Amino acid sequence: MNLHKLILTENACYKAGRTITVKGIMVHSTGANNPNLKRYVGPNDGLLGENQYGNHWNTYHPGGREVCVHAFIGKLADGTIATYQTLPWNHRGWHAGGSANNTHIGFEICEDGLTDYTYFQKVYREAVELCAYLCKEYGLTEQNIICHSEGYKQGVASNHGDVMHWFPKHGKSMDTFRAKVKALLAADTNENTEDTAEPVVTYPEKLTSGYYRVRKAWKDSKSQVGAYRVLANAKAAADKNPGTHVFTNDGVAIYPVDDATDSGTADYRIHTVVKGDTLWDIAALYLGKGSRYPEIKTLNGLKSNVIYSGWKLKIPN
Repeated sequence: MNLHKLILTENACYKAGRTITVKGIMVHSTGANNPNLKRYVGPNDGLLGENQYGNHWNTYHPGGREVCVHAFIGKLADGTIATYQTLPWNHRGWHAGGSANNTHIGFEICEDGLTDYTYFQKVYREAVELCAYLCKEYGLTEQNIICHSEGYKQGVASNHGDVMHWFPKHGKSMDTFRAKVKALLAADTNENTEDTAEPVVTYPEKLTSGYYRVRKAWKDSKSQVGAYRVLANAKAAADKNPGTHVFTNDGVAIYPVDDATDSGTADYRIHTVVKGDTLWDIAALYLGKGSRYPEIKTLNGLKSNVIYSGWKLKIPN
């Protein structure tokens, strides 16, 4: 989703200052052959382009009407698709012409001539992503999403046909739309579930180069009791020498890991990843330079720069 914000502060709806408890989302389309966001959102922020007529909705009563929605989806000046938030999400909008104004976030998709499949696909996807985002923000599901024409049938909106005069032209409906939102929410849930998993690092049972070294601490080479190609032999040596640990050839304590961490003899610290962390930032925090992040990757056996919340990363001392 390409989300921007330009609140319509001059609109009488915004000035009314009423808020709602969000219970649903209503999808609208503009009913005019003009896919450009600048027609409805203004003034120009450098991305929208200039509306030479000044007839955008950031006026008290646009076109003499009491209208205002929470967002618009359409084209920027460079032709790319974007979403513009135009009211705070919990602000009472003037979009439904009925009681849904008191419960629903409403947004407009800028219509073109209704025949451009490429444009439709792009704004359709943007609308799906916006709805998934709002569902997560307000604890909603895809079942809380309706279009204006469905709102009319439910008795909560005025008699408009959008978006069912447009979606079917491209083989879509509100049911397919809700299904897409549901799928996107499920995908996000799966990602969050994966966030709690720790990276699985395995070590060869037998090395072809280098050694598993048994020491009290990696830096304390004098405490070494042996170096082994076979991991089982190294573990057996550690068991016979209390206080020692098995280290990889790179200095990672791998057996017994919990004892090494608790005793402070391992040559690393532990960092629990939180949302927003990057390997670069973690390296800068602990190692003084973000450019040292490959050391953390090597120590943890990571194959990519992707990390997830909840992971416990070993940080070199």
